[in-house]
Amino acid sequence: MDENLIFDVTRQALWIAVRMSAPLLVVALVAGVAIGLFQALTSVQEMTLTFVPKVGLMLAVFWVTMSFMTSTLAGFFAGQILPIVAGM
Repeated sequence: MDENLIFDVTRQALWIAVRMSAPLLVVALVAGVAIGLFQALTSVQEMTLTFVPKVGLMLAVFWVTMSFMTSTLAGFFAGQILPIVAGM
């Protein structure tokens, strides 16, 4: 196994991880900013106000994008990892 192959597969795996986590991170960022702005404008400093909507939105986005994440990870595994394990 060549070191260039290891670096290439690692680079692709990191890119897959970024693509899979991006929807959840974007929703958490947008929800956090919106809730923080709401709290700053209304002077309501309740801890559950920040936690519950963020978790709810992230669960909803995770449920919606679960098929995308599964197909992306399965495609990477079948296209890149299994041929390496099988000896190309």
